[in-house]
Amino acid sequence: MSTDTQTATKPLAAIRTSGAYHKLLAFSGLIALLVIFSVASPNFMQTSNILAILQATSVNGVLAVAATLVIITGGIDLSVGTLMTFCAVFAGVVLTYWGLPLPLGIVGAILAGAVSGTVSGLVIAKLKVPPFIATLGMMLIMKGLALVVSGTKPIYFNATPGFTQIAQASIIGAVIPAVPVPNGVLILFVVAIAISFVLGKTALGRYTFALGSNEEAVRLSGVNVDRWKIAVYMLAGAVVGIAGLLIASRLNSAQPALGQGYELDAIAAVVIGGTSLSGGRGTVLGTLIGALIISVLANGLRILSVAQEWQTVVTGCIIILAVYADILRRRKL
Repeated sequence: MSTDTQTATKPLAAIRTSGAYHKLLAFSGLIALLVIFSVASPNFMQTSNILAILQATSVNGVLAVAATLVIITGGIDLSVGTLMTFCAVFAGVVLTYWGLPLPLGIVGAILAGAVSGTVSGLVIAKLKVPPFIATLGMMLIMKGLALVVSGTKPIYFNATPGFTQIAQASIIGAVIPAVPVPNGVLILFVVAIAISFVLGKTALGRYTFALGSNEEAVRLSGVNVDRWKIAVYMLAGAVVGIAGLLIASRLNSAQPALGQGYELDAIAAVVIGGTSLSGGRGTVLGTLIGALIISVLANGLRILSVAQEWQTVVTGCIIILAVYADILRRRKL
């Protein structure tokens, strides 16, 4: 191969092993799914269905953003689903049982998530428990606490004016009636922009990527690795608290038995979006694309009357392919 040819192929190789290439593939896959389902069913592209897809993406998208933070560090968080439920239940306790104002319920849910994330971070950083085991334990703890705190019964927000508007109302629709995008979707994008800023422009973001790339090198450079790792899990927990508010607002209730299984969709969205499970690489934009793919796929298969069990099979296959693509990409680096 000539020198000119080698020079010309180097940028292409760099693009193929970059996160941008993976995001481009994910986005192309999203467009392909939209086209396929649009052709297969005339009901798919109806405004009401598109809004339903966006509304479904809001909860899983926020959870996936939280999972992105942790996975970039090279960790994993299996507790995001049940923690989301616990945060919803805690908001129900604050607003319904204690009768406190709506802002305090919102703050309470976010703080509950942040405290839980901090505990997970402490167990992982200080006790050196592997993230998989630590967050698996927290998943069970949060599941049990949600049932205990709620008395195993759903908590309804009928006596809390304005709670359902958190996710279901439309600030954009009030200004532009032709675009009734639910507030939950708006909150998702606000959270995504905020976390993108944290990852790209702050010390916490720099150390998040550094921990995933080479934690030992960061430690040897004199950085307090434990402190930054705990901070990442705390921030991720606070984001999960927002997801808890969104799902409770959508259902107008806190369902203590809900939540387990949501972590799988969140992790799937992160992986499909190009975040490496080995850590050190990932973007919030890619995660959002991944979350949209999961929602579009589930919605499209449901419209086509594909059985729920086969929907799960298809999602699992996509996850395996996404992880394999990440493995191939890392081999080329």
